[in-house]
Amino acid sequence: MEQCSSSVVSFQQHPQYYTRDKSSNIVKQQINNHQTSLNYFMLYTNREILKETMAADEEYEREQWTMFGNEAERVEIDVIRNQQLLRTRVNKIALRKQAEMKASAHMRYLEQLSQKAPDFPIPLRAHTVWEGMTVKLSCTVQGCPTPKLVFPHFPGVQLHQSSNVEIKTFDTKAVITLRAAHKEHEGLYTTRLRTTDGIQEHSAFVYLTDASAAVVGGPASPLAVQVSDVNKDYVFLTWQPPSADGASPVQGYYVERCDLGQGEWVRCNVDIQKMCHYPVFGLKEGTLYQFRVRSVNQAGAGRPSKATKPVLTADPLEHTRTMVDRGRTITITKDELEAPFPPTNVHACEVSDTYVVLSWTEPEPRGREPLTFYVERSLTGKNSWEMVSLDMVVNSPRFPVFDLVKGKQYYFRVRSVNKYGVSDPSEPSTPISFGKSQAPPHSVMAIRDTDTSVLLQWQEPKDKNGILGYYLYYSEAGKHNWKTINNKPFAKTRFTVHGLKTRKDYVFRVKCVSRAGNSSYSDESQPIMVKSAIYVPSAPSAIVLLLCTGSEMVLGWRAPFSDGGSPVRGYYLDQKEKGMEIWREVNVKPVKERQFKVCNLTSGHFYQFRVFAANVVGIGKPSEPSEAFLCEKWTMPEPGCPYDLEIREVRNGSLVLLWAAPLYEGRSPVTGYLLEISQGDQSENWTALSEKTISDTRYKVSGLQVGETYRFRVSAINEAGVGRASLPSEPVIAQTQPGTKNIEIGVDDDGFIFLGYEAAEMNDESKFLWSKNYTDPIGAERARAETKTNRSVLTFTDPSEEDLGLYTVNMSDNPQQSSSYDFTAEGKVVNLQAPLSAWQVEVSEKGSVRLWLQTESLSNAAELRLIFNDREISSTPHRKINFDKAKGLVEILFDQLSQEDEGSYTAQLRDGRAKNQFTLVFVDKKFRDTLALADAIRHDNKRKTGPYFQEFLSWSVNEDCELIMKCKMIFFPRQVTKKEAGSYRAVVSDGRGEDVSTLDLLDGALSASSLKIQSTGEGFKLYCSLKYYISFLKTSWYFKEKRIGEEARTKPGSSMQKVWIEIFNPTENDKGKYTLEMFDGKDTHKRFLDLSGQGEWKCHFSLKDISFRAESYFCLFVSDRAKVTKGLPDVVAIMEGKSLCLTCYIDGEPAPEIFWLRNDREIFSQDHFTITKVPKCSSITINNVNMEDSGKYSIFVRNKHGSETVDVTVSVYKHGEKPPANAVELS
Repeated sequence: MEQCSSSVVSFQQHPQYYTRDKSSNIVKQQINNHQTSLNYFMLYTNREILKETMAADEEYEREQWTMFGNEAERVEIDVIRNQQLLRTRVNKIALRKQAEMKASAHMRYLEQLSQKAPDFPIPLRAHTVWEGMTVKLSCTVQGCPTPKLVFPHFPGVQLHQSSNVEIKTFDTKAVITLRAAHKEHEGLYTTRLRTTDGIQEHSAFVYLTDASAAVVGGPASPLAVQVSDVNKDYVFLTWQPPSADGASPVQGYYVERCDLGQGEWVRCNVDIQKMCHYPVFGLKEGTLYQFRVRSVNQAGAGRPSKATKPVLTADPLEHTRTMVDRGRTITITKDELEAPFPPTNVHACEVSDTYVVLSWTEPEPRGREPLTFYVERSLTGKNSWEMVSLDMVVNSPRFPVFDLVKGKQYYFRVRSVNKYGVSDPSEPSTPISFGKSQAPPHSVMAIRDTDTSVLLQWQEPKDKNGILGYYLYYSEAGKHNWKTINNKPFAKTRFTVHGLKTRKDYVFRVKCVSRAGNSSYSDESQPIMVKSAIYVPSAPSAIVLLLCTGSEMVLGWRAPFSDGGSPVRGYYLDQKEKGMEIWREVNVKPVKERQFKVCNLTSGHFYQFRVFAANVVGIGKPSEPSEAFLCEKWTMPEPGCPYDLEIREVRNGSLVLLWAAPLYEGRSPVTGYLLEISQGDQSENWTALSEKTISDTRYKVSGLQVGETYRFRVSAINEAGVGRASLPSEPVIAQTQPGTKNIEIGVDDDGFIFLGYEAAEMNDESKFLWSKNYTDPIGAERARAETKTNRSVLTFTDPSEEDLGLYTVNMSDNPQQSSSYDFTAEGKVVNLQAPLSAWQVEVSEKGSVRLWLQTESLSNAAELRLIFNDREISSTPHRKINFDKAKGLVEILFDQLSQEDEGSYTAQLRDGRAKNQFTLVFVDKKFRDTLALADAIRHDNKRKTGPYFQEFLSWSVNEDCELIMKCKMIFFPRQVTKKEAGSYRAVVSDGRGEDVSTLDLLDGALSASSLKIQSTGEGFKLYCSLKYYISFLKTSWYFKEKRIGEEARTKPGSSMQKVWIEIFNPTENDKGKYTLEMFDGKDTHKRFLDLSGQGEWKCHFSLKDISFRAESYFCLFVSDRAKVTKGLPDVVAIMEGKSLCLTCYIDGEPAPEIFWLRNDREIFSQDHFTITKVPKCSSITINNVNMEDSGKYSIFVRNKHGSETVDVTVSVYKHGEKPPANAVELS
C-alpha cells in the first residue's frame, strides 16, 4: 500500500508522462498478474451465484412434492428467502463491477507508469561535407507510447521523396539521404516530434564545402541559378554569388546555355557579367534549354553552377490568343488591322551597372500578322532619339540595352512593326539610370555561447532592397586567415557558428549577397575567446550544523556544483521554524565564506535553512531546505564534525583530501582524525582508510582503482572518542582528466628558478592560487606570481633554504584542477644562467696561470665539456682541468703558459634541467699581457731564490758634484732567525782601491710599526707589527699615562711578529690615548694611538652594538657580524713533508662568507690545498708541506654586518732542525 500511495502522488504531480526506474518488463508482468487475479475473482463469483441458484430450484421442486402443513407460512418463508437471495446476488454484482473498475484504474496507472516523455536520445548531428558527396542524416526517438515522427523539414519546407532525396522512417528512427549534395542543400534540417503538449523539434546544420577549384586560385561556383520571364527568344537568369572568391576577388560571371537537342554548352556573354542576373536573348522559339553560370577572377573561370531545370521558350501570351475547339486551333483577334498600334507601359524590369532590361505591353488590339518591335533611346534633356535594336529582330516584349554611360539618365520608347508598317512610338519611359552598389552590413558582434560555438549577430544596411542573404567568415585573431562559414546565403541577422576551438580568440566579418553581387566586407568584430557564456550559479547543497550555543547556530554548506562561468561573489540565507511556511531573510549583505553564524534564535525550537549563491549575473536557485536543527547548546564530550571537505590533485589512483577542523572541540582538544572511504556514488558502506589517526587536516589518498567512483568523510577524535562525521564529499572518479598538467620547475632566461603550471580550463574570472603546504601564503618578498593566458609562473627572487617545501596551486573556481611540487634540496634546480663568477684569469706568485669560473653548487650528476678552439680538451701534464661539483668550480691550470694556449675556452655545463655555456676569449692583448706577466714572475722568482737586488744599481750627482751609485740587496728572502745572526761585510773596489762596510747582526734589532686597531668578537685589539726578530723584548701598555695591568677586561700578548693588547666589552671610559713601550735592553721605543679624538662613541648595551670612530679608525661590534671565535694560533711550526691542517670556528648571522688567504692572496682548492667549509667551521689542509709553504696565512670572513681577518704564521722546518721556540709545533 505504501508503494501504491506514493505512486499515486507521483501520478497526480505528473499527469502526462512518467518515468520510473523499473523496467518495462516488470511493469508488463504486474499488469498480467493483476489481470489474472481479476479473472480468478470473477470466475469464483459466477460459480457461487450459479450454485446457490441451482440449490434453491432443487429445494423448491422437492417441496412441491412434499408440501404439507401450513402452505401459507411456507410461501411466506420462501418469499423472504428469495428476497435475501436476490439482495445477495445484487450485492455481488455490484462488488464485481467495483472490482472491475479498480482493476481497470490500476491497469491505466501501470500503463501511465510505464510511459516515458518523448525525446531524442540520438539527435540529428551537424555535418560538414564536400560538394557532390552523399550526406546521410539520422535520428532516433523514444517514448511510451511510441511518438509519431514528422518528416524532416528544410528551411521551412517539408522534404519529400525525390531523385536526390531519400527519406526512410521507422518506428523510432528517421534517415534522410541527400545524393550528390550541392550548395543549395546547405542549411538547417529539422525533425519534428508530435507530443501531447505540441511539437518538439531538433535541428542540425549541414555545411557544404566547395569542391576543389577548376584552376589554382579560382573561385567557387555560384548557386541558386533560376530562370524567369520566359519568352519566345528571351529568358532572364538570376543567381547568387559564391561565398569563396578564391585567390582574388570575383570580377564577374560567364553565363552558359545548352540546347538539349544538341547537348553542347555555349557561352552567352562575351564580356564578364558583373551583376548576378543576366538577360539571355536570341534564343530559338519552342526549344528546350538549360542554363548554368561560372564565376571569374584573375586566376580564371571556376566550376559551373548546378544547371537549371529544362526551360521551353514560347510566347507567354499565346494561350490568351488561341483556343482548341473540337480538335481545331482557333486564333482570336479583335480586329483585322493592317498597321499596328504602339506598345504601352514601357519600363525597366531589371537595372544593373552594365545594362537595362526593358519590358512593355503589346498593343491592343494586336492584329493578326506577326509582330516585332523597334527600341529607341534618348538622353534626358535631349530631343533626339536613336534606335538601339538596329542590328537585331526583337520578337518578345523584353529587350536588354547595353553600352549605357554611367552617371547619365535615359528615356526609352518602343514601336510595333508588322508587314504593313511601323506604329507610332510609345510613351517614353520614366528616366532610368544605373543601379547602385550594395552597402555592407555593420555592427558585427560576437556573443559567447558554448565552449565550441559563438552567437554572431549584425545589423543590415540601411538600403536592404534586393538583399538575398549574407555570407559569414571567421579567422583566429591576429592571423587574417579567413575561412568561410556558410556557402549558401543566410537570410537572418543572427547565426550560431559551431566547430570553433575552445579558448581561442576569433574575429568575424559579414558581407551582403544581392543580385548586384556581393558587397564589400563589414568591419571585423571585436576578438572574442570561445568559451561558455556566464549565467547564475547552481544551488548550494549539504547544509550542516557546525556549532550551536543555545541562541546561535553556525552553519556550513557545500559550494554550488557550477558557478555559472563567473566566481561566486557571496551567499544569502533564509530561515524558518519547523512547520511554518514563510521563509525569512537572514542576511542582507552577501556572505563571502561558506560559513555563517545565525543569531537571535530561541532555545528549544527547530529551525530549517536554505542558501542562495550569487555571482555577477544574479542570484541562483535556493538549495534544498536543510533538516530541522534543534537550537540547543552543545555539551557532548566528543568533537563536532569537520567541514569544508575539498578534493585536490585527482590523478590515476590517487587524490588529496583537505578539510577544516571542527568548530566544536568537545571537552578536550582534537588529537587526530578518522578518514573513511566508500566506493560508489551512493554506497553507505564506509571503511577506515588508515589504522592510525591522521594528525593533519590533509591527506593524500593513494592505491585507488583507476576509473572507480569514491566518496570520503572525516571524523574528529579527542580523548572522549570519535565525534560526528562530516558530510560525505561529492563523488569523485579516481582518474586523471584529459589536459591535466603538473607543476614544472625550471630556470628562466634571467637565471631565476620558477615553478610553472598550465590550466586545462579557465575563464576571465579564474585565478591561480599559489600556496605553501596547501594553506600557507607565499610572501611577496620570496617569490612573485605572473599569469599569461592559461599559464601561471611562480618565480623565486632569491632562492634559499627558506624556500624549500611543498608548493601547491589550484584554480579559484575549480579546486580539483590543481597540482603540487615538493621543492627539496635534492630536487632543487641549479641556476646556471647567472654564474657566481664569470671566467677569470689569474697569475700566481709562482708564475702559473689559472683560468676559472664558478657557479652555484652542482649535483653529482652534473656534466662538463671544455671546448678549446672548437675541439674538446681534457687534462694533460701541461694543462690541468679541475671540476669541483660541490662548489661549482671549473679550473684550467697552466704551469707555464705558452703561445699554443691562445684561443677561446668554452665550458658547457649541464645539471638536470639546467644547462648553459660560458666562453672566455683569451687572445690578443689580454693573452699577451698575461703571458708576459707570468714569464716575468717566473724569472723574478728564480732570481730571488738567493740573495738578490731589491733596488738595482742607480746613480745620482749631489751638490758637490760627487757621483753616487747605490743599490739595495736582500740577503735573506725568508724570515730572519737566530741562524742569520752574525757579522756581515760588504766590499766595494776598483783599480784605485777598495772600501769595506761591516754590519753586526746581533740580538736587539727592532723595527716596529705604528699601533693599529682591529675589531674582535668581544671588543677590540690594539697591536704593533714587528719586522725583525728580537730575542729579548720587554713591553708595557699605558692608558692615559697609567699602566695597564692584566685584569678581566684586558689581555696583552706578543709573538715574533706582533705585540698586542685586547680590550673586552669596551665602554665610553675606554676612550683615550694608548701607549706601547718596548725596551730592547738598550733603548725604549714608544708607539701611540689616540682613541679620544673627534670621533663618535655610541653604546647600545641592550643590543650589545657598540660603534666607535676616531680619526681614521672605525670599529663595529655587532653580535651578528662575521667573526672568528677560536681556533688559530699565532705561529705554528711543522716539519717538511707532513700535512698541516688549520681549523677555526666562525660565527655571524647571516652565515658569513669564508676566504682563505696566503700572503694576502686568496687560496683555492687544489691538490696542494684542500679547503672545507661547513656551517660555523672551516679548515685548510696543506698537503706535503715544503719550505716554500712558509708564510702568513689568513682567514677572512664577512657578512652584511661586518668582517674580520685572523692571521697565523706557518713556519716549515727541515728534518733534523728544531722548530721556533715561540711556535706551536704540529705533528
